[in-house]
Amino acid sequence: MNIEKHLKITGNSDVSWKDAIVKAINEASKTIDYLTNVTILEQRARVDGNRIAEYFVDLDLSFTLDLNRKEQNDGDQ
Repeated sequence: MNIEKHLKITGNSDVSWKDAIVKAINEASKTIDYLTNVTILEQRARVDGNRIAEYFVDLDLSFTLDLNRKEQNDGDQ
């Protein structure tokens, strides 16, 4: 049995929406194991004068839970 969990995160970049997505997934993968899917929920930008100054993306990351992982108790030695 696989159990999938979803996590909503926001990424940003001063280059592009694609760069914001790639950076967000890269950072999330450093602390979340078993990433399986990403859904782009929203894209938006901050405008400065007549140009886009910063790109933002809201992402729904999916990952499977490790059902075989052993529990760690801080008090046990």
